[in-house]
Amino acid sequence: MQSIDDIEVTGRRVLVRSDLNVPLDKSGSGAITDDGRIRASLPVIKKLADRGARVIVMAHLGRPKGEDFAERAAGGPSLEVVAGRLSELLGQPVAFATDLVGPSAVATVAALADGDVALLENVRFEPAETSKDESERGQLARELVKLGDLYVGDGFGVVHRKQASVYDLPAALPHAAGDLITAEVSVLQRLTVDPARPYVVVLGGSKVSDKLGVIGNLLGLADRVLIGGGMVYTFLAALGHEVGTSLLEADHIDSCREILTQAAERGVELVLPTDIVVAPRFAADAPATVVAADAIPAGHMGLDIGPQSRELFAAKLADAKTVFWNGPMGVFEFPAFAAGTRAVAEALTKLDGLTVVGGGDSAAAVRSFGLAEADFGHISTGGGASLEYLEGKTLPGLTALGA
Repeated sequence: MQSIDDIEVTGRRVLVRSDLNVPLDKSGSGAITDDGRIRASLPVIKKLADRGARVIVMAHLGRPKGEDFAERAAGGPSLEVVAGRLSELLGQPVAFATDLVGPSAVATVAALADGDVALLENVRFEPAETSKDESERGQLARELVKLGDLYVGDGFGVVHRKQASVYDLPAALPHAAGDLITAEVSVLQRLTVDPARPYVVVLGGSKVSDKLGVIGNLLGLADRVLIGGGMVYTFLAALGHEVGTSLLEADHIDSCREILTQAAERGVELVLPTDIVVAPRFAADAPATVVAADAIPAGHMGLDIGPQSRELFAAKLADAKTVFWNGPMGVFEFPAFAAGTRAVAEALTKLDGLTVVGGGDSAAAVRSFGLAEADFGHISTGGGASLEYLEGKTLPGLTALGA
């Protein structure tokens, strides 16, 4: 991949595809609750602006619904709040276009001087952005081409998507990879090509179905796999244990059995929790009880790994030289059920080897606990993209950049 250091940008209009898909407060304020992805995107935007580029940032936010731009824009969410935060972090005004390829975008781009930065409205307000019809995506890409001279892909969190601003647009313009993407790929290569051992993978999150492919691939790479979060209950069911009202994907029980068998055959240590924090309902104030992992009572749901499991997981991480962690161990947003996720995060800060936090909720948890990001080897900005890379899939956005 060509890097942004290889291209001349002074005085040129540079379309930058960033990942600014930040979480917003759901109580009504619409405020940004975690600006980590904005901060991660900042270095490339600033580097280009400092080199005299006219920077035009494209990004998505949420999953807008509607048949056309107007309907989706009316329902939101708009990137305007992101433009405000980006301006604060950059220390300079960020012009905001209220559309993507319409009159506002054209006028906003035309008004840019060297070193200026603009943000276009949510790319997903245009249905063609995510269309499976190549001609529809191509038409949107051709409209975007009119706004820029160069393309920079720096949104690692979306490189696994075949979308107009990720896949089709770079095919129509001279292009380069931003520093965020090159750094992400470099780290992921270290996880897949001759990793330092012991190599431990920690997987959590809600659905085992989202992780089956990556688990299967990592059984050929990792020395240990630790499993927590909502996905663990399908594994416990596969062992014949009662899981109460815990999250369960019954149609994947056989797949979990197969994974347990494969791990044993390959000599990979697959570690499940020995105790679970349960509650009678999904609520922050629900009374928490610790039970054995094979004794979850009927009418209760598992919401975190228990204290014995926290110690077990920390011990299994203690000698690791390479760690990949994706997915919380419990409902970390509720203080009563955050201890498992915190234990894993804190264990990683004590290691000397490469520690990679695989984006998404894991990265959000690290920040919510107030842990120093510098204590981790790498905090990814792309949970889904990281998983698909580790699964061995071809990522369209990387292919488009020449990877």
